[in-house]
Amino acid sequence: MENQRNVILAMVLMALMLVGWDLGMRYYYPAPAKPAAGAPAASGSAPGAPAPASTLKPTREGGLQAPADVALEKKDLAQVLAAGHRIPVDAPGLKGSINLLGGLVDDLTLARHRETLDKNSQPVRLFSPAGTPAQHFAQVGWLGQNGVAAPGPDTMWQAEGAKLTPATPVTLKWTNPTGQTFAIRYAIDENYMITVTQAVTNVGAAPVALKPFALVNRTDRTASLDTWNVHSGPIAAFDGAVTFDTNYADVKTTGAVSPAGSANWIGFTDIYWLSALIPDTASGAVQPKGDFRSVAPDIFRADLIYPVATVAPGQTATQTVRLFAGAKENNVLEAYEKQGATNLSLSIDWGWFRWFEKPIFWLLDSLFRAVHNFGLAIILLTVIVRGIMFPVAQRQFSSMAAMRAIQPKLKVIQERFKDDKQKQQQEIMALYKAEGVNPLAGCLPIFLQIPVFFALYKVLVLTIEMRHQPFYGWIKDLSAPDPLHVLNLFGLLPFTPPAFLAIGVLAILLGITMWAQFKLQPAAMDPAQQQVMALMPWMMMFVMAPFAAGLLIYWITSNLLTIAQQKYLYSKHPQLKAQASKDQLDIDRVVAREQKAAAPKTPPRKPKTR
Repeated sequence: MENQRNVILAMVLMALMLVGWDLGMRYYYPAPAKPAAGAPAASGSAPGAPAPASTLKPTREGGLQAPADVALEKKDLAQVLAAGHRIPVDAPGLKGSINLLGGLVDDLTLARHRETLDKNSQPVRLFSPAGTPAQHFAQVGWLGQNGVAAPGPDTMWQAEGAKLTPATPVTLKWTNPTGQTFAIRYAIDENYMITVTQAVTNVGAAPVALKPFALVNRTDRTASLDTWNVHSGPIAAFDGAVTFDTNYADVKTTGAVSPAGSANWIGFTDIYWLSALIPDTASGAVQPKGDFRSVAPDIFRADLIYPVATVAPGQTATQTVRLFAGAKENNVLEAYEKQGATNLSLSIDWGWFRWFEKPIFWLLDSLFRAVHNFGLAIILLTVIVRGIMFPVAQRQFSSMAAMRAIQPKLKVIQERFKDDKQKQQQEIMALYKAEGVNPLAGCLPIFLQIPVFFALYKVLVLTIEMRHQPFYGWIKDLSAPDPLHVLNLFGLLPFTPPAFLAIGVLAILLGITMWAQFKLQPAAMDPAQQQVMALMPWMMMFVMAPFAAGLLIYWITSNLLTIAQQKYLYSKHPQLKAQASKDQLDIDRVVAREQKAAAPKTPPRKPKTR
């Protein structure tokens, strides 16, 4: 009866876990809202005025969610870009334009990344002009001191150059009434870096004081989801240390957050995208401070703050800052680190275990470059991991064989000291020591796989390299869950099952391979434990179904290799297989005996009397 109660309790806990998992997945990975066909656009908003806020929860990749916001963004963007006075940006990594009104970099899309899997979908938009619902832009400039006129948001700059490309920089110029000429030179590379050089030349009769600045301004309405293991929001490196501690709510609550130290770079991150300002680190360059500010209910700013500079008559003062605006591609970020962007690759939130995750990513990326398919690369990674752990598995099976060999002695101790549990444990430990058996040796392969599994999970969740990478057949994105669900007949029925019932083909394969793996393992001595372990594969099938398809491919491959490994090792340890079969028969007898004892007894029938 106690065993039956334990099994029932285990099943109830499993059910609660499944329901809780579904709620957690809905909380951490809400589905993006799809614009309804013909959805009415919200009333127009003037450029510079924040659009009405949306209350929808961010999705994993971010972006506007409300259909009204999407429609309004499209309308406002077309209106602002049609106004003209713009310099086109045309580089392999970035496309867009620079606004001559205010000298803003406020129109950038990522040429190598698209919004959806559809090859005809639009490139990802990172920067959008001020006043649009997806507002996100960068600006450099000066604050005039003691009445000196400096360019502002209404300044119309004059351009020298027709288009910004890697081969053709562009310079903007403006002269104030007192004889100071301001210039901003933009140069762009093949990827996502724009080098901005500010210069002011004083041709007046007296010195002038100016305070240079640089900023990134954005809304949090397009932010990706900020979770316990993936940071989204304000991010910076100060004195070489990258901080993930500040989020939008912190800045909104305090109004401003000013980390200590000099800023190596500062900006905002989403799961895949980054906009950051990187000041010049050359010898003698002025090192700025940095802070994050809340400038409106849903508008935030990352600032580089420079000290006041005095420009003597006939002199020119210059200031250089680089603007990174693009995808967090690891190789690109590491290349920028070599060019002086301190720890820029750590904008990818590897977490505490990056010492292990980055090598896993490097190996996976190297395999991908060899086979040109990330799914195959994951399978090859699994083969390599299992190959490395093969000697450990051999030790595990040897330990299991030794444990089986001492089972009769264990039973004697358990019977002899069944009323003295403390003495029983002491005698069992003495037996383990005398026989040279480690009861935990069988757990070692599992513990060794946990870091690999977690590292691969982080790689699939974090890295832009995995985004929209196909495998074969119906798997078009290894970083997303299996899209085919059994309950809607693999998409034929027009509904999406809830997360805990969204069982796909990969999840079913996972359950089957795990069941086959458990069937080959020696059965647990406790019948209740055995029943719980029999349920484990199907419980894991439900739990793992919402995870990335690439992670399920890793686990299925690992299960298949484990099954092959077990069959091989059983052939090397025939006594283990024989003992396991005998133990299974013993357990079956115990279960049958307990079921018979638990069955209600029929009272003897009384003889009929007339």
